[in-house]
Amino acid sequence: MSSFVLIPGAGGTASYWYRVVPLLEAQGHEAIAVDLPGADEAAGLPEYTDLVVAAIGGRPDVVLVAQSMGAFTAPMVCARVPVGQLVLVNPMLPRPGETPGEWWGNTGSEEARVAAAREGGYPAEFGLDTYFLHDLPAEVLASGQASGQPEADIAFGQPCAIDRWPGVPTRVISGRDDRFFPLEFQRRVAKDRLGLDVDVVPGGHLCALSHPDELSTQLTRDLG
Repeated sequence: MSSFVLIPGAGGTASYWYRVVPLLEAQGHEAIAVDLPGADEAAGLPEYTDLVVAAIGGRPDVVLVAQSMGAFTAPMVCARVPVGQLVLVNPMLPRPGETPGEWWGNTGSEEARVAAAREGGYPAEFGLDTYFLHDLPAEVLASGQASGQPEADIAFGQPCAIDRWPGVPTRVISGRDDRFFPLEFQRRVAKDRLGLDVDVVPGGHLCALSHPDELSTQLTRDLG
């Protein structure tokens, strides 16, 4: 069985993975969701990397999973400790040395988001309900686990401090109904930056909350 180390997206709340962790454990895997100090203006990508490295410890052949902005931390972790597989979910895929703040303009994400909204018939004006919460079950919304916390500005100005992408087997998973990073946008960025195709699961940007079963199936797809 494998050890899964799960990095959350912006805000750094480990509880984002609360529906996925028990599904992985039920299959006999170890699942560790890392809590990051996303709201702390004194902590950013280097501190996030330290925390994930500490969570991995001496575990061999870890499957490192990163959601959204967590994709900036994940390659920095891979540069420091051995990782068996890297899985990026609805990710902000960085170039070496790029900051999260630069990523939006460099990838054209805003233009892609607005174009998809116009084509899909939902509001182009950003709102949490429209872009993050639109497909979440009522019980998840009632639990408060989807609220997260704000991401402090510090991390948006810090680079993904790698010289090159790590030579780790890597997969990109995207939600079919992700309105924040639309599927065709993700396909373009994954192919352009990593030369990879995208595996598609049901759900929007927070697919670990809306479709944990399907996501867990994808995470364990290539494991014995």
